[in-house]
Amino acid sequence: MRYEDIGRHASRFKEYVELRVQENRSIGISLLNGDVVGNARGAQTGLSARAFKNGVWGFASSPELDDGSVRAAVDRAIENARFLGARESAGALTMGPLPSRPGRGDYGLGTAKPRRSQKELIEFVRAIDAYCQKYYPGLSSRSISLSCLDMEKTVLTADGAEAYSMTPRTIIAVSLTVEEGGEPIDLYEVYGGRGQFEDVFDDPRDLFPNVDALADNLARKSKGVYARPGVSDVVLDSDLAGILAHEAIGHTVEADGVLGGSVAADAMGRRVASPLVTLVDFANTALGETCPVPIWVDDEGVEARDAVLIEDGVLRSYMHNKESAAHFGAEPTGNARAYGFYDEPLIRMRNTAILPGESKLQDMIASVDDGYYFMRSSNGQADSTSEFMFGVVMGFEIKGGKLGDAVRDTTISGVAFDMLKTVTAVSDDMSWSCGGMCGKKQSIPVGMGGPAVRCRVNVGGRA
Repeated sequence: MRYEDIGRHASRFKEYVELRVQENRSIGISLLNGDVVGNARGAQTGLSARAFKNGVWGFASSPELDDGSVRAAVDRAIENARFLGARESAGALTMGPLPSRPGRGDYGLGTAKPRRSQKELIEFVRAIDAYCQKYYPGLSSRSISLSCLDMEKTVLTADGAEAYSMTPRTIIAVSLTVEEGGEPIDLYEVYGGRGQFEDVFDDPRDLFPNVDALADNLARKSKGVYARPGVSDVVLDSDLAGILAHEAIGHTVEADGVLGGSVAADAMGRRVASPLVTLVDFANTALGETCPVPIWVDDEGVEARDAVLIEDGVLRSYMHNKESAAHFGAEPTGNARAYGFYDEPLIRMRNTAILPGESKLQDMIASVDDGYYFMRSSNGQADSTSEFMFGVVMGFEIKGGKLGDAVRDTTISGVAFDMLKTVTAVSDDMSWSCGGMCGKKQSIPVGMGGPAVRCRVNVGGRA
């Protein structure tokens, strides 16, 4: 759904107003041991208006898209802002105009190929499941799921932004389980990324080598050992470096988190990591390639730009929306994002990654005498102090610079700003995880990734 001629509503803007028309379309198909346990397709369509007056926002939304509903939402948002602004403190009334960098353009990433039916998508997933069943009969359980999300938005603002975007993502998750010693051992992987199904996947047979690699790692893990608890030398592959960059660092340098008292509030201009570490929240393009979740114009109508958060180990900037940029006297970065039409934009990450360094991964592993190579993360958590704990579901011991036994599920934990100071090598390659979701009040797709890093971190395990 493309909303045409949104500019005709600009005459209704009696204050600073942002109008957003949005449709989210989703597909979900899940198989468990060959049975279809999920089969859904849906859409959420509507509009929202935000108005800014005397330092406060008014918001209104509607699931209807006719002109009368647009006018009503705009008028309600303005009334709400005027009502709340009239009751704010004198301090709020002194706030100047919001900074402006209006974005314009058409950024549709929809496929030009014929769309596949729901039945065809189910058959695609069934083919992967059938392969797992045929070639890995020793599995105690297998789960295959397809998830598609198209986020289509049209934005108009009083300061001159007018932009259309359609940002799709398609992922297939494969989870395999075996029994070992009466204990279930599982492992999963996610494939796909930016684009609608037809542009991301072609033939299910293309995924069979990935399934083989997943099953091989699961077999190694099932015969694996438990990590030893304590601080160890580790090499974190890109998946773990990415979730660390997002969860443990990124959230502390979102400007609303800084205003809420995060550890980054007093760290601007200070060394918070090794000089080998440069961390960037990319807007739409990284190292010449389109990012997993490209944002050219954010949901406040700001032309999005990269935010260099840590440069050579020094904290250089925060991620901003218009209001936080005004507070800090900075430029907005285009980090205001909303999941649904009914949501207000929040300061959110887009594509957060540590930049590649100069080391080779194999040399980094060879340099560790006694430690671990951790490859795959599960869920994790972090707080405003940058203290974190992440699950590790795939990894290997390193003994004498060589990979040894696989490691059963474990954890890594610590304080990210302390751990990053122990980084002694960063690999010269980079990869993105394709299925990242951020749950900050509204669950929304994000990109996260980076190179491998060598550091010291606390490892959970069994003595």
